[in-house]
Amino acid sequence: MERTIKRVNMAAVQQAPTAKRVAAYARVSCGRDAMLHSLSAQVSYYSALIQKTPGWEYVGVYADEALSGTKDTRGEFQKLLADCRVGKIDLVITKSISRFARNTVTTLQTVREFRQAGVDVYFEEQNIHTLGEEGEFVLTLLAAYAEEEARSVSENIRWHVQSNFRQGLAWSVEMFGYRQKNSRLEIVPEEAELLRMAAKMYLDGANPLDLERAFAEAGAVGRRGGRLTGDHIVKLLCNEKIAGDMVLQKTFVDDPIAKNNRKNTGERPQYYVEGSHKAILDRETYEKVLEEYARRKAEGPRRHGDYPFCSRIVCGKCGGKYVHRLRGDAPYAWLCSTYNKKGKAVCDARIIQERVLEPITAEVMGLPEFDGAVFRAKIKEIQVQDNCILSFVFFDGRIIERSWENLDCRYGRRAKSCQQ
Repeated sequence: MERTIKRVNMAAVQQAPTAKRVAAYARVSCGRDAMLHSLSAQVSYYSALIQKTPGWEYVGVYADEALSGTKDTRGEFQKLLADCRVGKIDLVITKSISRFARNTVTTLQTVREFRQAGVDVYFEEQNIHTLGEEGEFVLTLLAAYAEEEARSVSENIRWHVQSNFRQGLAWSVEMFGYRQKNSRLEIVPEEAELLRMAAKMYLDGANPLDLERAFAEAGAVGRRGGRLTGDHIVKLLCNEKIAGDMVLQKTFVDDPIAKNNRKNTGERPQYYVEGSHKAILDRETYEKVLEEYARRKAEGPRRHGDYPFCSRIVCGKCGGKYVHRLRGDAPYAWLCSTYNKKGKAVCDARIIQERVLEPITAEVMGLPEFDGAVFRAKIKEIQVQDNCILSFVFFDGRIIERSWENLDCRYGRRAKSCQQ
């Protein structure tokens, strides 16, 4: 068989153009059905555009449903950035500059990061390539325009909010006990019953921790799914809304870009609306709650009756005071403040659950059940020694020691027994 030899230019082969890896970014500003349909349409459009363009290799479409163009909380956008950093993408297509951000600084920082990674960004509406000679200059002007547009939108929203306030209508209320419907507050019956129970308990002498336990036992959670703390429950009982009134514009946003929410101390007008909605507490009970709150507050910044063990538990290792801890669904517990602030490497004192501490303390005092007032009167401090030993130091000089069984504080499971 006759051999065939051809001359090949390897330099030309090596320099042959490769397909440009292209991705697209799409975003809509809210979760309405029409907007979600628009997002779906954008994804389909860009997918088809990239795949049918000669010389382009389809990487994907990154799409976010975002509440605002001023915040960097867009998951898909962050994923796009990460893929650009590792060299997976050469070109990003997006509809307009406002799809990236409505803040000049954020927009330019992002585009510059793309440029440093060698990635070109093409804005269809403005017909701009960011790797072009005049790209960043034009982007600066357009980003400034987008920021001003965001301010204009914010002013329109503020005008609408103020209009609602002048009519005595709520704008956005998330309060346990109520739900907002068409700018009006409606009672949530099961939550209202818990608040009425809390008011009765509070007037009968219950402390915030008692209220917190009662709500936890009832399975009540806040609007964001977290545990309602005792202090928060007391604030709910003192809120004017619980009596059927409303103070409007307690806070305001001072910057449409930074979105800083500030307490209104006279910078904006406030409106007090009496009888704006149905009350959970009658006026007489509400006034009594306010009086009781003022009375307790007058006793000082720290009310020992709220946490009887406060400042009375001492770490036997470092000498630090034990502090009260609440975390998620974990049992109520006390832990060394040094351990809490600096970690186990500095002090590895054990955490002791309140449900373990209370019955032991009651037994030491000769009581059938724990009494906070008696404890404060009789016991000077509790020293938490190593090997699960508690030393109860009485005001009369007596010291009584008791051992306790260590439990896993976070999960409430029985842990390895302490050596006596």
